[in-house]
Amino acid sequence: MEQARIGVLGGSGLYQMPELEESHPVNVDTPFGAPSDAIRVGQLRGVSVAFLARHGEGHRLLPGEINYRANIYAFKRLGVERLLSVSAVGSLREEIAPLDVVVPDQFIDRTRGRVSTFFGDGVVAHIAFADPICADLAGTLSRSARQTGVRVHEGGAYLCMEGPAFSTRAESHLYRSWGAAVIGMTNLQEAKLAREAEICYATLAMATDYDCWHEEEEPVTVEVVVGRLHQNAATAQKAIALAVASLPAQRTCPCASALKNAILTDPERIPQATRRRLEAILGRYLPG
Repeated sequence: MEQARIGVLGGSGLYQMPELEESHPVNVDTPFGAPSDAIRVGQLRGVSVAFLARHGEGHRLLPGEINYRANIYAFKRLGVERLLSVSAVGSLREEIAPLDVVVPDQFIDRTRGRVSTFFGDGVVAHIAFADPICADLAGTLSRSARQTGVRVHEGGAYLCMEGPAFSTRAESHLYRSWGAAVIGMTNLQEAKLAREAEICYATLAMATDYDCWHEEEEPVTVEVVVGRLHQNAATAQKAIALAVASLPAQRTCPCASALKNAILTDPERIPQATRRRLEAILGRYLPG
């Protein structure tokens, strides 16, 4: 199977990457079903990159319908070590204006019933998730975004809500009281699964609106969001290309060994079916 060292997850508005040269679709089979779409593999600034639109071509998938496990597992099978996520978000802070970029360093989970682990079925593992974003990758993303000329905010909590409806005013004010910086619907599961797969993960959160808390702004609507997505997508493509070109070949962060001390199950007691299903993730930690 083809290999790509860097993966890109495109969100609302970022459904393709024109700069991805010699790109072609690759269908990756996973034990968890099909990814959101075929993954396009090509060259970006001389680096092999795998791109996936998380909502599928034509934006067909609700946030709660995305097969997060299949998406991350497919990237793992392609050899991806670093995953750059691009997401449209609402701002929960006055200083984060629409069209600003945020590179979060924390998450708050407000989703319900979504699968966010590869484990179970005979294998127990507990990853460390106190710092859910790869600091090295986030730093590169922040520097690259600044080079595009947009205003960048480093750090802050991304509150991941269930959706698909936007927040009520009461919820929006509650999330602000918690100190969250932005609100979105997709990134929490990606971050957890990427950590389990020992893939570095960072988010380029593109603000489209002020959610519905801001008294001087109209409540968020699809029209408002869509109207700003094209500008955000252009910024994201430039920032991603700059980041890809500046990433070092080798990783020195702890993401690469996140599972080393996380597996609690006696390897001899892990069912063979589970071993086979998670070979791409657990293989190097289990005796042959």
